[in-house]
Amino acid sequence: MNENYTIEPLTMSDYPEVYQLWSETEGVGVGPTDSEARVAFYLERNPGMSFVARADGTIIGAVLCGHDGRRGYLHHLAVRPEWRGKGVGQALVEHCLDGLRQVGIARCNIFVYTHNLPGRAFWEHLGWKERSDLIVMSHDV
Repeated sequence: MNENYTIEPLTMSDYPEVYQLWSETEGVGVGPTDSEARVAFYLERNPGMSFVARADGTIIGAVLCGHDGRRGYLHHLAVRPEWRGKGVGQALVEHCLDGLRQVGIARCNIFVYTHNLPGRAFWEHLGWKERSDLIVMSHDV
């Protein structure tokens, strides 16, 4: 915890403010799976793994975190522009990774848009490595 902000578990009461933050953050893609009902399901399935950063009662950062029993996943890391470069994003990530470690998850993955150069630089700065041996494929069900 920093004296200027706190890190707390993300709850559904945070959803409107977090959704707005995600919507306003370049490099974060929101879609139908980010509806209130789907995020509630995600949080129920992965209790205590997702977090918000709060300063003076306002959410300044947020991240979704969960796992499938084998691998962890971080989604939608977003920090308000005026708080970037102050360790907020890194603190959110560390809280997520600590939670994954506690349940025995040894590897975590993220999805970053190829055109999101600031996002890619952030993750590389934290020691994350781009994998060139995989591609992401999706299918609507």
